[in-house]
Amino acid sequence: MSTTGRYTITAALPYTNGPIHIGHLAGVYIPADIYSRFLRMTGNDVAFICGSDEHGAAIPMRAKKEGVSPQVIIDKYHTIIKKSFNDFGISFDNYSRTSAPIHHETASEFFKKLYDDGKFIEETSEQLYDPEAEQFLADRFVVGTCPKCGHEEAYGDQCENCGSSLNATDLINPKSTISGAEPILKQTKHWFLPLDQYESFLREWVLDGHKKDWKTNVYGQIKSWVDDGLRPRAVTRDLDWGIPVPVAGAEGKVLYVWFDAPIGYISSTKEWAAREGKDWEPYWKDKNTKLVHFIGKDNIVFHCIIFPSMLKAEGSYILPENVPANEFLNLEGNKLSTSKNWAVWLHEYLEEFPDQQDVLRYALTANAPETKDNDFTWKDFQARNNNELVAIFGNFINRVVVLTNKYYDGVVPLPGTFSEVDEQTLAELKAYPAVISSSIERYRFREASQELLNVARLGNKYLADEEPWKLIKTDEGRTKTIMYVALQIASALATLSEPFLPFTSKKLKSILGFSRLDQESTWNEVATKEVLLPAGHQIEKGELLFSKIEDVEIQKQLDKLEATKKANEAENKVVEPQKDTATFDDFAKLDIRVGTIIEAEKMPKAKKLLVLKVDTGINTRTIVSGIAEHFSPEEIVGKKVTVLVNLAPRALRGVESEGMILMTETPEGKLVFLNPDESGVNPGAIVS
Repeated sequence: MSTTGRYTITAALPYTNGPIHIGHLAGVYIPADIYSRFLRMTGNDVAFICGSDEHGAAIPMRAKKEGVSPQVIIDKYHTIIKKSFNDFGISFDNYSRTSAPIHHETASEFFKKLYDDGKFIEETSEQLYDPEAEQFLADRFVVGTCPKCGHEEAYGDQCENCGSSLNATDLINPKSTISGAEPILKQTKHWFLPLDQYESFLREWVLDGHKKDWKTNVYGQIKSWVDDGLRPRAVTRDLDWGIPVPVAGAEGKVLYVWFDAPIGYISSTKEWAAREGKDWEPYWKDKNTKLVHFIGKDNIVFHCIIFPSMLKAEGSYILPENVPANEFLNLEGNKLSTSKNWAVWLHEYLEEFPDQQDVLRYALTANAPETKDNDFTWKDFQARNNNELVAIFGNFINRVVVLTNKYYDGVVPLPGTFSEVDEQTLAELKAYPAVISSSIERYRFREASQELLNVARLGNKYLADEEPWKLIKTDEGRTKTIMYVALQIASALATLSEPFLPFTSKKLKSILGFSRLDQESTWNEVATKEVLLPAGHQIEKGELLFSKIEDVEIQKQLDKLEATKKANEAENKVVEPQKDTATFDDFAKLDIRVGTIIEAEKMPKAKKLLVLKVDTGINTRTIVSGIAEHFSPEEIVGKKVTVLVNLAPRALRGVESEGMILMTETPEGKLVFLNPDESGVNPGAIVS
């Protein structure tokens, strides 16, 4: 188990151009919170640090799209994100923002120290410039074809399809997202961090030093980068949104967001320490402090190569003990996307599933993308709740609390002599803190969550085997012992569940009357303390810890996603280009009339065709139309339609079709009649 020590735990700074979704939670914030809560419970000194990342090109891009200032955007999403985290129970010691004065000051000082120490390369180079907007283009203002995978919508800093980190000048067929113009190359001066000078340091520190204890997906990505050869990376950008570069001759330039954002961990720690009356430096500069970064896999290069190189260049900071990055979480088989609204947003979940924070925490932990991309489905979410939290965890607690109140008015009974089964059960219970600790300390949170559930399974099996509801009639003494043992398991669950299910833990502690115990239960006491819930202790009346989630609630969420999918399809629907120009004489040749469908039937052995009898005002004629997948024959009889009546007859499956019904299509692909359905419009009326 963990020995007492000092930990600085960071969670990736969420970018304030949108709210938090389940991918962020599963990848970063839930595992970081489990780890931090566990460390506190095992007596460690923990600084759990985060904050909003509010600089970079994407913020002014969003602001421009919405017609507001960048400040409006960051204030809006910082507020939403911070409240969502708080309501969801993420236990940050400090949640700051990179627009805060303390961050501007810290990042500027960090840059100035490296600048003064000669750690940067100053170069005049050619960068992409938008000749129409008359400005240099930050990487996110450029899109083009990825040179590595061929994805046609790669950004100038990264391809979101293959995950490759790029320079804007690497893109094939680049275009400005501001004006749509093709950028030109223009000279500008910038400062670069020469990453190639840190290759030997990175090889020694990570590739040799952490080969056995870092996750293989993290280690492999670092090795690939280093083996490919590192190149100098710009730390400044031509942009008017961000932290001004604090040296002469740098007017109109800001610190590149990837440079200033990780320094946000340091400035947030400073903010916390000042508020709490602590010294911030030991949390970042004492070699006995363990620094752990929780991130998603798209941030590995920044936290394992670039930021450590920055810290090494500065000279006084510690390096991360571990960077347990997770892979990506998909949603119902498709990649999560903020821009396409393909997500389960945390603030919406909290509104639609009130007081069920722990259900989502558990479902995302049990299905966490720790070693490979995983898929979140609402059906799995429902099953995790109903079949595991309700049927296993909740069921055990409910039985114990109900029986204790029924038999003993809520007073923990005095046990008699323990049987071999009792001794074995209690010994197994005492082993669980070490088992769960081992999983957590190796960043195996999925495994740890299942071991927690095994404690509840232990309790259910014990009750099922011992059957106190039967023994109460014949052996009251034995029943007291059984209920006493079951209450010890319930007490252990109240403590061990706290890192994973903090709201459930708090509720269970209240039911079990923890506030009346001599001291607060700690993680290690589950293993070391002889008695967790003493005889004579009063517990409260029970309440359900979890409630079953019905199919109708899940269907609402699936319908919501389906609506999003259709909206995306509609938005992305390509409008057909205009056909060749037609003369008035060409148009005059078309005889378009109003008709009425008087008969309709399906064409035998044809999936798409209906055979229609149409009164055109001239005559009644047969028209074959490919609309059978959209309309039943019954619903269109009597409908007025627009008909091209002088189209040359054409045989379709042996039936001669004499005309064409004019239709259009919605963005969702639904066929619609061009329908002159105004009263007084009669068959035969000419459309001109």
